[in-house]
Amino acid sequence: MTRRTVRLAHVLSSTALAAGALLATAACAQEDGRDAGAAGISASPAAARQQTESPTGSPTGSPTGSPTGSPSGTLTESGAETALITAADIEDDWTQVKDTEAENWHDGLLIGKVDVSDFLSAKTDAADCQRLMDSLFDDDLLGKPSGANALRGFTEDDSRLLYQVAAYDRTDVQDSLNWMAELPQECDQFTMTENGEKRTVQVTESSLPSVGDAREGLRVTVRGPVDGTDATLTLDVAAVRVGDNAITVTAGGLDGDEDDSVRSAVQLGTQRLQDVLAGRSPAASPSQFD
Repeated sequence: MTRRTVRLAHVLSSTALAAGALLATAACAQEDGRDAGAAGISASPAAARQQTESPTGSPTGSPTGSPTGSPSGTLTESGAETALITAADIEDDWTQVKDTEAENWHDGLLIGKVDVSDFLSAKTDAADCQRLMDSLFDDDLLGKPSGANALRGFTEDDSRLLYQVAAYDRTDVQDSLNWMAELPQECDQFTMTENGEKRTVQVTESSLPSVGDAREGLRVTVRGPVDGTDATLTLDVAAVRVGDNAITVTAGGLDGDEDDSVRSAVQLGTQRLQDVLAGRSPAASPSQFD
């Protein structure tokens, strides 16, 4: 399949869903280019929900080749691939999956219409919260990359971690980071509805290592029914700008609390990106998490 804009979202397999898990891996694309999803997943928040299952991909190896970034700081496609982290760069026992599988991850609980009545400044704040939920589902938290981009996905039990490196227009990506900084106040707690079912959403700020030129971290918690059983999805989200480029990390699932893994990915991933942009080969993955 042709890689569309890389995304920042996660799913659990339909087998896990049958056992009480929440999410499912998308399997095919609709004619308009959007993905159709498995149980509780759609090609877009506004699209009809089509439910199809795909097999789980197998782990792939570490990136190979030397970085093609230059001291000028221009990120190339191969440089973006080289800047991606590996399982050795993050806490806990993560397993890398095929890129094609990671590209099709979606969280079904992120779908819904935000209840405007929850907000004092309803139109403004509700629109920002709707944008947050839609962008988490559509995997474009920082907007569409303007240049090179690459992604890598990892799994651990019922959790997923998606890591992205991409080039953006500097003004646009900084505007997105500024928008993220306001969300813990604007979207502290609200409800949204999907197919008559209400979900409660909480957004809080999370701390990140002091890396890159600018950074923002969020924790998004969604509580709602899944197959008649209450479930809680917890996502830890981070974005770091390095010049005109950025890394984004989204990790979580029904187990929740992937803060340590996100912090590790941000710390080591930012250095990898800086090395590539400077024309250096990134250091070998550390072994302190083994």
